[in-house]
Amino acid sequence: MSFGEKFIHSNFIIKLRRWEYWPFGIIQLPVFIYYMWLSLRARSLVFFSASNPGIAMGGMFGESKYEVLKKIPERYLPNTILISMPATKDEIIRKIQEQGFQLPVIFKPDLGERGFMVAKIETEADIEVYLSKTKADFLIQELVNLPLEFGIFYARLPTNKKGSVTSIVIKEMLTVVGDGKSSLQNLILKKDRAKLQWQNLKEIYCDRLNEILGAGEKLELISIGNHCLGTKFLDGSHLINPKLSETFDHISKHVEGFYFGRFDLRCASLHDLYNGNIKIMELNGCGAEPGHIYQPGYTLHRALSVLFKHWNDIFIIARENSRLGVAYMPFMEAVRYYRRFKAALK
Repeated sequence: MSFGEKFIHSNFIIKLRRWEYWPFGIIQLPVFIYYMWLSLRARSLVFFSASNPGIAMGGMFGESKYEVLKKIPERYLPNTILISMPATKDEIIRKIQEQGFQLPVIFKPDLGERGFMVAKIETEADIEVYLSKTKADFLIQELVNLPLEFGIFYARLPTNKKGSVTSIVIKEMLTVVGDGKSSLQNLILKKDRAKLQWQNLKEIYCDRLNEILGAGEKLELISIGNHCLGTKFLDGSHLINPKLSETFDHISKHVEGFYFGRFDLRCASLHDLYNGNIKIMELNGCGAEPGHIYQPGYTLHRALSVLFKHWNDIFIIARENSRLGVAYMPFMEAVRYYRRFKAALK
């Protein structure tokens, strides 16, 4: 490969060509300016805290994933338990056995964001490695092996009887396809999205990097549907219809104090999605993004338009809740809450 080819396929150029990889602060700067305007109108920098009264801080940050999941009817949930730290490997193995889990399982922080410290645990050695990296409480969640993964965004005004699905992101896991000649390492490095995950993948597949995948053989590199871990986010807006909104209206009304946010879920088919035969791994409040904007080729201008509407929806819902008696969190209380949240991530 020539110097020019190496440069074109460098991580820097890959990220420069696609705004979905740009630093979070650059994308959010115009959104932040709009947020400040909304804050002036609401006379509160923390107006979003009233968007979901049943979730701490409205779900912007720092909410307990476990406490939010407990609000959802059990039939929609995978088996999930909370591990309070400190805990030893032997204690965790015992709890896994008591709960009837089968490895592999998913470990994820109870307080976390953007895929931080989410891991697929396949062996007892993986448990030990995970414990060496965290001191924070975390969840053990049954691995849901259903083939389709979506992020379904839902919104409802507090005074309205019905809400609607406003966004769908289809999650396509990071995968390579063999050609019968190339090593796994070469397949990873030839695929831009996988190449950006090289530092992580070379550790996960350290004993398989020289393996030759057969022609047409697929290997799912990462089974966790997070954009930061290489998952491709696709716009599923064409799947939105009255039946889907009705289904998620029914589910959402069982979640006390919830009006705006994203269900991250898996299901076996579109038929099951429309009929609510799903497993919800997480419910994220107002801090969640409408992930469909990260589809490759989605223009930055169009994405910003979606994000402006997203924040306007938060403002309208929070203002309406405020008029119904839900208080905005005092600013200094929000600052203390944020500091506790950041301390818990260390």
